[in-house]
Amino acid sequence: MKNKVLLALVAAVLVTILYKAVSFSPELVSFSGPTMGTTYTVKYTTTADAPSREQLKSEVDSVLLRINKLMSTYDPTSELSEFNKQPAGTRVTVSDDLAYVLGEALNISELTGGKYDVTVGPLVNLWGFGPGAHNDQVPTENEIVTAQEQVGYHYVKLDGNELTKSRDVYVDLSSIAKGYGVDEVARTLQQSGISNYLVEVGGEILVSGRKLDGSSWAVGVESPAGGHNVAQRVISAKDIAIATSGDYRNYFEENGVRYSHTIDPTTGKPITHRLVSVTVIDSNATRADGLATAITVLGPEDGLKFAQENDIAAYLLVKEDFGFAEQFSEAFEAYLTNN
Repeated sequence: MKNKVLLALVAAVLVTILYKAVSFSPELVSFSGPTMGTTYTVKYTTTADAPSREQLKSEVDSVLLRINKLMSTYDPTSELSEFNKQPAGTRVTVSDDLAYVLGEALNISELTGGKYDVTVGPLVNLWGFGPGAHNDQVPTENEIVTAQEQVGYHYVKLDGNELTKSRDVYVDLSSIAKGYGVDEVARTLQQSGISNYLVEVGGEILVSGRKLDGSSWAVGVESPAGGHNVAQRVISAKDIAIATSGDYRNYFEENGVRYSHTIDPTTGKPITHRLVSVTVIDSNATRADGLATAITVLGPEDGLKFAQENDIAAYLLVKEDFGFAEQFSEAFEAYLTNN
């Protein structure tokens, strides 16, 4: 009798599973929210065994909240802020997340010879683009020199999860943390059995699989002159990360001079060249995010040369007297589509 009851229950469960699989119809679902001083968006194709939209959003929010709590310089109690408060000679054990992102940032710092410098924070703050009040005021030369004395990625050493600093430096991961947020949200979707999706955090994007109709995801590279709704180029994307760095949004003006939020650590001042936008494609959004910033600092000539020498898929927009000139590395050519 017990065996018959057990068999009946098993049969009922199998019928329910089979019915759900047969009757299920995939849909494109999306949700968004605030994070890291900006916003995020997730679009994905549902699967029969995926969590509900509400549950998945809750999990994504938790992931992004955790990353912000680890890496934000705007949160004085974050793991990174606590390290920045410590004096020279400090040695601490940091989380796997922070160690990974800082490791990527230090690698890019080394690769660019310090043009990209993960300790540029004092200069960013001095020019009014970091936490605290934004005075929109050009600092004095003495203030710039003093801030530069606190900059130097080589004063930071990472050995596994052991982090030390030999000088009183200030680590700033704002140029790479959003990319890591994208990667971690994508990992959350994958763990939930979702393989067709687009994740975006503050303009950094990772796409996987295809859209609901079977076509590739189409990602636009924003035109600096046209705003959010005008694309300079459209990339047909599948299983790639796309990060864009630009100086045409975050800046201030004084006496008719425009000062970008992108600071060159070697000069202590905002960049002055005509490279206004860099888009990098990589398998990894963390790396793409950092490399896009690095190439922006390097400028149009050195930036393109850097991309070519390191096999980086990079797309550059350079301001001309009338409009913008496109430049791109050989590795980027495969992603170009006609508008």
